[in-house]
Amino acid sequence: MWERELAVSAPGKVILHGEHAVVLGKVALAVALDLRTFLRLRPGAEGRLSVSLPGVGVQRSWDTPSLRALRGRITGKGRGEEPLPRGREGLSVLEFAGIAAGASAPESLATLAFLYMCLAISAKYGDVPSVDILVWSELPTGAGLGSSAAYAVCLAAALLMVCGAISCPLQEGESTARWTEEELTLINSWAFRGEQVIHGNPSGVDNAVGTWGGALRYQAGKITPLKRVPTLRILLTNTKVPRSTKLLVAGVKEKVLKFPAIMNPVLDSIDAISQECQSVLERMPANPSPEHYPVLEELFDINQHHLNVLGVGHPSLDRLCQVTASHSLHSKLTGAGGGGCGITLLPPDTSPLAVEAAKQDLCACGFECWETKIGAPGVTLHSCSSLSAQVLHALAQS
Repeated sequence: MWERELAVSAPGKVILHGEHAVVLGKVALAVALDLRTFLRLRPGAEGRLSVSLPGVGVQRSWDTPSLRALRGRITGKGRGEEPLPRGREGLSVLEFAGIAAGASAPESLATLAFLYMCLAISAKYGDVPSVDILVWSELPTGAGLGSSAAYAVCLAAALLMVCGAISCPLQEGESTARWTEEELTLINSWAFRGEQVIHGNPSGVDNAVGTWGGALRYQAGKITPLKRVPTLRILLTNTKVPRSTKLLVAGVKEKVLKFPAIMNPVLDSIDAISQECQSVLERMPANPSPEHYPVLEELFDINQHHLNVLGVGHPSLDRLCQVTASHSLHSKLTGAGGGGCGITLLPPDTSPLAVEAAKQDLCACGFECWETKIGAPGVTLHSCSSLSAQVLHALAQS
């Protein structure tokens, strides 16, 4: 029986440097974004498990015996058996939830990931008790900001905790707590499996950033946390221009094959930018002063030009860079490009008036803006009373 009302949160992510080059074996730097997904966990009606995902219009509940029977069909004997097969393979037995095999709508994948993780975790660690789970996010979906991974990390942490696989580290009177390194590793491994349900073949970067926070270096499948990560203020802008990551990645590969002598040095330069940026970040204090920013700004400018050379720019992103440059700010695309999102550095001496003016000009272009931070903490357990009024209101309204 679960008896406490608590909240779990995990951050989204942005790619600071290394987009597209990472696909071809170069270094990428991913950083945690201080826009978070929140999961509220509370005791539920006896014998029922419910989930509410208002962002994608999901409100579902199941009785515990039905879930136990389904788990038995998948794993054989129940507790301690090998959990569900990885990825989407073998998930057709979950069609009882009204989700057709091969469904790709966000609400279907989110529900499927929830059921998958409930059944797999309960198969290994014992029944998930009767709880109500509600998830709300500050992150827009489909913008390349790691919203699905933040969801998977929150789910993994909450389900592992209520099953007793990890501790509940929040003591009475505390506002927040984090799990041990060993527990975070377990959370990350289950979050990755949730991401496999949603994306099929994810890199593991997004869920690792959601779990540990800070900044990570990724190269050829190897993920390494940066030793030190300063907290940097940024403006995150969503151009709202849809794009196909798959087509953009294919376009870059085609260019490299067609012009190897021209494109390979560009990829090498992007790799050098990622490594130089890592070196700069690891030398910076936790709260950097203005003189630390010029080199970061130059790296942004150079990399943005390189990404245009790779063919993943877009007029909307050029406009974003022009608008912020008119306010003496430096920007680059983040993620796949071809639209999507851009990030703008906000040095500590940037006046609030300049930031507000830049935001207004960007919104006038039809873009959406958030003033936020990078280098945020990873998955965190909260007392509900410690959450901001905005988050509490969203969780109460949902």
